[in-house]
Amino acid sequence: MSELGRRRHHARERALELFYESTIKERSVTVILNELNTRPDEYTVALLLSTAAHQDDANELISEFAIDWPLERIAIVDRLIMTLAVGELMLDDAPPLAVIFDEAVELAKTFSTDGAPSFVNGVLSAMAPRVLERKGDSPDAGNGS
Repeated sequence: MSELGRRRHHARERALELFYESTIKERSVTVILNELNTRPDEYTVALLLSTAAHQDDANELISEFAIDWPLERIAIVDRLIMTLAVGELMLDDAPPLAVIFDEAVELAKTFSTDGAPSFVNGVLSAMAPRVLERKGDSPDAGNGS
């Protein structure tokens, strides 16, 4: 893994932790960020802000594509991982789709149950064309760096 890859992996982990805190405390991501003694790196902040901006769309898509799984029944960590992935996909300089999916699966392996990685991958794969359509990208385009 490159140095950039390592930094972004840690940024995604930190973003998940802060997004979880925001969700559990029912406080905005901005409030959580402003209360920190040390501000996270720029990628973590960008990821969180994009995720917050697209959270309603992400929840709508997760509900639609997690067949037979109402949003409120999906494990919170799994839902947050998928929401972060949507937020990352919506960044102007988003990494390639495959990288975002791989990272989401890795987060699920680390922070969720044994079945979570395949569930997260399946839902993200199903909804990716719609996310890219909303962003204005072609599903076949090799977005960002």
